[in-house]
Amino acid sequence: MLPCMASNQQTRPGIGELAKDTAAGRIGIVMGELGGRVQIRPIGGGREWDAMPDMVAQPSAREELSARLAIRNGNSRDGL
Repeated sequence: MLPCMASNQQTRPGIGELAKDTAAGRIGIVMGELGGRVQIRPIGGGREWDAMPDMVAQPSAREELSARLAIRNGNSRDGL
């Protein structure tokens, strides 16, 4: 059973979910946690970066759509 939270309280995304590193302004997929930091990989693949847990949040619907569209457009240009 999931805990009940106030509507203004946000949870940090879990492994495999999209996340926004608010300090870096980047969106990626949570790969795990190591040494008290959250490891995030860019949506289109690439090198992971570390983010402080309190700086990781769920992206807005607009941010998520924008990030996914940018990857798709890049793939189209590359013929993938």
